[in-house]
Amino acid sequence: MRVLVEQAGLARAIEVDSAGTHDYQVGDPPDARSIAAASRRGIDISDQRARQIHPSDFEIFDYIVALDRGHRTILRRLAPPEVRDRIHLLMDFAPESPPDVPDPYHGTAESFDPVRDQIERGVRGLLTYLREEGLVSGN
Repeated sequence: MRVLVEQAGLARAIEVDSAGTHDYQVGDPPDARSIAAASRRGIDISDQRARQIHPSDFEIFDYIVALDRGHRTILRRLAPPEVRDRIHLLMDFAPESPPDVPDPYHGTAESFDPVRDQIERGVRGLLTYLREEGLVSGN
């Protein structure tokens, strides 16, 4: 998402962060297959490290975006009631796609490319939505 935000000229308007719902991979880099899939698109994610969502994230960020309905449910349970409307499914912004982004972890290295493509469709849709709603402006 960071790369697409930068390419759209929205880096000053949109802060991007990533967090998981569980703590078992905190501090770990992305899966090597994920790094490779991003690299095939010219994106370096090797310096990223996993972190767990923090209660302050629900106050800091206007949008909390989940990749699947299970994680959206967990996020809604964790969020204070008054900010639950900030939690969305990524693929709601790409309605031609299935609602959930599959976790390719138990698949092959080739499983990561279609997931990367699906996420990119969702991110592009989210950026289009933010522009159309007048929430950001840029290229």
